[in-house]
Amino acid sequence: MTARHTTSEIRMIPVDQIDVLNPRERNAKVFGEIVGNIKALGLKKPISVTPRDTEHGKRYLLVCGEGRLTAFRTLGETEIPALVIDVSDEDAFLMSLAENIARRQSRPLEILAGIGQLKDKGYTPKNIAAKTGLTMQYVQGILTLLEQGEERLLVAVGKGHIPLNAALTIVGAGDDDKALQSGLQDAYESGKLRGKQLMEVRRIIEKRQTLGRTVSKAAPRKQADTSTSGLVRTYQREVERQKLMVKKAEFVQQRLLFVIGALRQLLADENFVNLLRAEGLDTLPKYLSERVWSSGSLS
Repeated sequence: MTARHTTSEIRMIPVDQIDVLNPRERNAKVFGEIVGNIKALGLKKPISVTPRDTEHGKRYLLVCGEGRLTAFRTLGETEIPALVIDVSDEDAFLMSLAENIARRQSRPLEILAGIGQLKDKGYTPKNIAAKTGLTMQYVQGILTLLEQGEERLLVAVGKGHIPLNAALTIVGAGDDDKALQSGLQDAYESGKLRGKQLMEVRRIIEKRQTLGRTVSKAAPRKQADTSTSGLVRTYQREVERQKLMVKKAEFVQQRLLFVIGALRQLLADENFVNLLRAEGLDTLPKYLSERVWSSGSLS
């Protein structure tokens, strides 16, 4: 990374001379708020640009402030206050990426894709970690998910819905459902997955199995496809959903059989039974008691 010049100044720059180095999609609601605030209060913080001499004359690359620049264009403004700094294309990209990572409302997939862009530019996970302030383990994990095309898991990790190690466990298990369940069980028992996170992981796994690894962009709803191919696709999705339900049922049944077997062994110990009676814990839910004792109770 080249050293940047220390000199900088704020100038009014024509908006039509500014090019966006790393354009990104914007949330319509958030963008509307930006436009409204600028219209009512003006621009509180100037954008950042770096100058470039081209065959078409003076141009500027946007470093930070794409939302503010787009809002000015939307409002019909011809010039915008900008902090002009002299940096390389590489520095400009890194500064833009760092700003996106620091901004909480940024789209997680866009930020994580920026890590992939740095790798494509030849940076190692260690270099990327140093330049973005992220840990090397996190960067390496994100690169693994990017290489596998795991958009659904990337979004879940970026939003903080599931930990990165859980996402890597899912990828590592592949199509082996037994290995996946074992990995999640180990994560639960070690305390890495608890409560809502475990439920969220299972929900994402189900979506990943039925809808795929990628996250489709929202699109206007269309009239239901009643063609033969559409009906076949609907049938196939339902079959996959039913298969998943069967797998879940088998998993629960295996756990239940384990619990029943364990209870039978424990209740064969007279001292343990006397302790349960003394504490008033000598009954079980009907479903279990019918399978453990023929009488349904200890007495």
